Amino acid sequence: MKYLDCLLQRWRIRMAAPYIPRGASVLDIGSADGALFREIPGLKDSVGIDPDLDHGSLPNALGVSFYRGLFPDALPAPRTFDVITMLATLEHIPESGLDPLARACAAHLRAGGLLIISVPSPYVDHVLTVLRALKMIHGMALEEHHGFDVRQTPGIFKLRNFSLVAHRKFQLGMNNLFVFRRASDHTQ
Repeated sequence: MKYLDCLLQRWRIRMAAPYIPRGASVLDIGSADGALFREIPGLKDSVGIDPDLDHGSLPNALGVSFYRGLFPDALPAPRTFDVITMLATLEHIPESGLDPLARACAAHLRAGGLLIISVPSPYVDHVLTVLRALKMIHGMALEEHHGFDVRQTPGIFKLRNFSLVAHRKFQLGMNNLFVFRRASDHTQ
């Protein structure tokens, strides 16, 4: 990754960090190089999943396991987490995979747990294309972006008993942070 990629990645993590309690078990979907686990210390029994995982670049963090593949298939055993993060990941999921993704998140998140998502506005793809052409960013898997409409995000997860806790724009309005809480088991 180039410097600007890392800067944007750390910015997304800083936006998510206040919603991740110390000692939480976290599933980071689209974990890339495991930066979330380097930037947020004190997480326990956590997992990073990414289809392009390079084990050589991963942090040596106690309590974190990494798996190469796609969620949920890459999880070696059924389990639940306190927090699930998907930072700059949702826009890579094909339209047909959004409901199965929401369903899998609900199945792997403890009742009352938080789902934290960052997703760029669609016009960001044009900016990233220019930055990549100028070799200022690597633009990880930019070709997978399909013009995801960020306004769809609450509806996708509401169908699976998630309630929206917070929505904030950041990075000059070009990125969005969504925080959802999974309903308690007795309300589903």
